[in-house]
Amino acid sequence: MSIFDKCSAFDIMVKHIQAQNQFYYLREVDPTASPIVSLKGKKTIMLGSNNYLGLSNHPRVIEMAASALREYGTGACSSRVLTGTSSLHTRLEKKLAEFKGTEDSIVFSTGFMTMMGTVSALTGEGDVILSDQLNHASIVEGCRLSKAEKKIYQHSDMVSLRRELAKCRPSVNKLIVTDGVFSMKGSVANLPEIKKLADEYGAQIMVDDAHGTGVLGARGRGICEHYHMEGQIDLMCGTFSKTLSTVGGFTATKSDVVTFLKLNSRSFVFTASPPPSVIATVLACFEVIEQEPQLIQKLFDNTNFMKAGLKELGFKIEETITPIIPIVINNDEKTFMMTGLLEQEGVMVNPIVPPAVPKDSSLIRISLMASLSKEDLQTALEKLKVVGKKLRII
Repeated sequence: MSIFDKCSAFDIMVKHIQAQNQFYYLREVDPTASPIVSLKGKKTIMLGSNNYLGLSNHPRVIEMAASALREYGTGACSSRVLTGTSSLHTRLEKKLAEFKGTEDSIVFSTGFMTMMGTVSALTGEGDVILSDQLNHASIVEGCRLSKAEKKIYQHSDMVSLRRELAKCRPSVNKLIVTDGVFSMKGSVANLPEIKKLADEYGAQIMVDDAHGTGVLGARGRGICEHYHMEGQIDLMCGTFSKTLSTVGGFTATKSDVVTFLKLNSRSFVFTASPPPSVIATVLACFEVIEQEPQLIQKLFDNTNFMKAGLKELGFKIEETITPIIPIVINNDEKTFMMTGLLEQEGVMVNPIVPPAVPKDSSLIRISLMASLSKEDLQTALEKLKVVGKKLRII
């Protein structure tokens, strides 16, 4: 027996799936976040990237990142706590706090480390975490690391959340944690009702605004701006790997909470500082978001165009106000077949099957970008029509 036995068995399973041409993960895509990419040597329309405003290819963003490389070098070579905090890091934390309407913020090296490190550092034995059923794995991992009691409420079900809150002793510390935009279905958390329940039961709220930052709200400031609730949420978190076009994450909150996290969150203290070029990328993205608001309008023009086209073709889609458009298939085999046939037609999408979604709820997830042209989208719709009819989905 060996600890690697399970690896061999898993590898055999993956190779079997690959042989059946039903493995659509870890695909080699160049460049990864462009509207038109190279996939297996073929030009392909990208309908699966979270580069919502197309900023990873924006000239200003690229130049600012390159400039930081020339001035600061490739990396800090230290943790933030020791010698890894530059003036750029401090500047970004101030900008994030301003953008999210909080006193201060803390920048982590990845989005996963942000959610995991924030939840696990702030909650402990005797506390209660109330987590949405469909929260991201990074939140789930933070809950697992915490010694707090965990309660899972049904997805976006305020009756379920109230029921779980009512079971808690009034004196216990309670943290409600939710995604702002749920990445599998594109649904938006009911933040006004969550806030009402939190106030009624004396709970704090943490929101992962990964897919809302740069997307929701008139100025792209996220879910709180969307609901006109700026400054009302205790912990606003997010990642740089979507609209902000690089890697990293943040928690924006009160200044004393930031100080605590910087010296107590293990995923902040014991990891290397994000490279200055990464920090410069995010700062540049904020400049573009604020100076080119037409990008947000273009993103939603593309979203509305694609939704209307899919409905006209007869596809069943989840109702969402975000650029994430789930095409409901409810059949794993057809989901993979559709992904493969679209790839052959020059369109890249993401197949979503259990356990990412409940059993018999498989879907094709489309993510749109402002950088996609109407011609790109029209071509994609034509290919979707061909494949949809071939598989008798429409």
